[in-house]
Amino acid sequence: MSDRTDVTVYPNTRLGGGTTLGPYVVLGVPPRGQQPGALELRIGADAHIRSHTVIYAGNVVGDRFQTGHGVLVRESNEIGDDVSIGSHAVVEHHVRIAHGCRIHSNAFIPEYSVLEAGAWVGPNVVLTNAVYPLGHGSKENLRGPILREGAKVGANATVLPGIVIGRDALVGAGAVVVHDVPDGKVVVGNPARIVRDISEIAVYRSQDQ
Repeated sequence: MSDRTDVTVYPNTRLGGGTTLGPYVVLGVPPRGQQPGALELRIGADAHIRSHTVIYAGNVVGDRFQTGHGVLVRESNEIGDDVSIGSHAVVEHHVRIAHGCRIHSNAFIPEYSVLEAGAWVGPNVVLTNAVYPLGHGSKENLRGPILREGAKVGANATVLPGIVIGRDALVGAGAVVVHDVPDGKVVVGNPARIVRDISEIAVYRSQDQ
């Protein structure tokens, strides 16, 4: 346990060098049915974990991890290097987040979601994983969305279960994504529809074009 009275660190929590913890951080919370210390929480070097963040046991987190205030990260996740999770965002269990991902404030990332390298999730984005909530067998058939490398999801968008957002694609703010988005496409609206190619937006054009 930590010597600080304002921080709770459960047994079998491994923190890399240079890590800073804000007040009222809780690390290594055992999932339901597990004893304290039964699962390891490992966080790499130079993490900056801000106040009131709660991270469960059973996570493997890379270097230079950052959280805003009041972040919740459940158990059994794989999180790469240089990942940032904004204030009051929630990451459920069995999620894979690759290097360099950015999740903004108040976003919700459900079980079995996959964020590939450099994926970007805007504020108040909701990813979903239950096709028919409370339906027969719904818990056994949860399917989180997949955000391919460099995919970007704008503020207040909703992405339905199992949807694939293609590499470098862009989901416009407030969109409701009900079909897969091809690589490099821009979608907007409800239901989201393709309106252009990402290469048509000057700020996203390759330097060598």
